[in-house]
Amino acid sequence: MSTMNPDGKPVATNRKAYHDYFVLETYECGIELVGTEVKSVRQGRLNLKDSWCNIINGEILVNGMHISPYEQGNIFNREPMRVRRLLMHKKEINKLFGLTKQQGYAIIPLSVYFKKGRAKVQIGVCKGKKLYDKREVAAERDAQRNIERSMRDKSGE
Repeated sequence: MSTMNPDGKPVATNRKAYHDYFVLETYECGIELVGTEVKSVRQGRLNLKDSWCNIINGEILVNGMHISPYEQGNIFNREPMRVRRLLMHKKEINKLFGLTKQQGYAIIPLSVYFKKGRAKVQIGVCKGKKLYDKREVAAERDAQRNIERSMRDKSGE
């Protein structure tokens, strides 16, 4: 049995990003990986929890993405927390660079998935949530849950 994921299904998602940030725009980009890292990603052995992106010398880099070493990789394994380059068009990188210079905007990896056999990263231009924003979102979610529960109870009577 193969551990490969079908195209488009996320291998990993950054659920914390949606909790801590408002996602304003999303972009798809490739990621520069070595062979053993690709095999680990296919097995779903990566963590996006505290990862972020920055732009240095016209290149977009992802920091804090943990890809566990591949078990059969021996000497070919790389550092799990190394900085990895994302692959985007120069025009898109320049646009993102302009957005991140505005106060409060960050580029956060949202998910990793395979598309036509290639690893892709969905990144989002995000603005940080304040504590009262998080409370507001939680209250809306609870209210929606109560509405659905009451509708289900009424239809079941």
